[in-house]
Amino acid sequence: MSDSVRATGLSALMRGAGLVTRFIPIPQPTLLVGPGSSARLGQAIAGFGHRKILIVTDSVISKLGLLKPLTHALETGGAQFVVFDEITPDAPIPLIEKGIEFFKLHDCDAIVAFGGGSSMDASKAIAVAVANPKPLRQLAGYFKGLRTPIKIYAVPTTAGTGSEVTVAAVISDPENHTKLVIVDPRMVPKMAALDPLLMTGLPPHITAATGIDALTHAVEAFVGNWKTSYSDGMALSAVGLIFENLRVAFGDGKNVEAREKMALASTYAGFAFTRANVGYVHAIAHQFGGKYHTPHGLANAIMLPFVLKYSAPAIAHKLAHLAVAARLGTDDEDTDVLAQKFLDGVDQLNRDLDIPASLETLKEADIPALAKAACWEAHTGYPVPRYMSQQVCENIIRQALPPKTAQAKTTLRRRKAA
Repeated sequence: MSDSVRATGLSALMRGAGLVTRFIPIPQPTLLVGPGSSARLGQAIAGFGHRKILIVTDSVISKLGLLKPLTHALETGGAQFVVFDEITPDAPIPLIEKGIEFFKLHDCDAIVAFGGGSSMDASKAIAVAVANPKPLRQLAGYFKGLRTPIKIYAVPTTAGTGSEVTVAAVISDPENHTKLVIVDPRMVPKMAALDPLLMTGLPPHITAATGIDALTHAVEAFVGNWKTSYSDGMALSAVGLIFENLRVAFGDGKNVEAREKMALASTYAGFAFTRANVGYVHAIAHQFGGKYHTPHGLANAIMLPFVLKYSAPAIAHKLAHLAVAARLGTDDEDTDVLAQKFLDGVDQLNRDLDIPASLETLKEADIPALAKAACWEAHTGYPVPRYMSQQVCENIIRQALPPKTAQAKTTLRRRKAA
């Protein structure tokens, strides 16, 4: 089967799936926004009558005292809680299994996910697995749990993942060096607090990577084939907020207004891709995470420019809309001019945020397997706007090779040609 025929068939299949998914009801959490909102969330949860609440977080957040506003409000309201603060990046299966046992040991009946994407994803996986007691690998995929997950509340401490409003949890399978995705709309938290005061201490490199993660969510949702008027509105709002505020938050982490707007941008982008899904950037980034433990936001940030440039011929009009939303141009300009302005704007934003143009751990020998896995993930789950063959995907990933490796590869090719 030729690549063009295959692409046509996959595109038709994904468009059909999109017609179905747009009718799946996706709950939206009640949002508390602004300085001190984590304490207000604690006050609300304390009034819900839970038997005992499990707070899932990491040791750094725990040691920094960021939990205190929430836990003080819970104590004042008479709520019982315990803290599981062992979450590590990428939320590996053995750690989540430990969290499941901790939940059961303390007879909990609700979860507060407090932290970055790994804490959010671990919380969701725990919530699904407690309600549906079977191996986590068997819960990967769409709607694999029959019973409703344990109730979740969320307090994000980074502005990037949007997990406080999404239907998915991404966890690591260290045995197979892959990432697993659990999807269930019932995992969406019931309430979430977007408290910018919890984000003012984030170091610049995390602010940058998580911010571009949010941008990737918004952009892939907007250019894909499952877009709706609702997802478009959320995506365009997120893009505007990110281009307006990410550089500010990166340069001045204590700027509460910029932090709050970035938190909102992350949430809006989460709303967008929850409905419209993502694409090749995420498919490739997940392979980097599984193979090299690359932070997800950084992997997205590195790959976003490469994938957008490949997709550009099929999405010029969409890129033009994004350029206007980012205030990189005006709607009276030519479509192709605006599209190029957005591509250039993404490149410049990455440079301003010190995002590397390559992945230091990437190895040439790994690229075929990475591309094969990325294409499988994208072609079986994502409504991408322009399809890649495995060879094209390999070439795009190859652009992220460290400079010395890429130079050596070019030299070898020239020698062979001679």
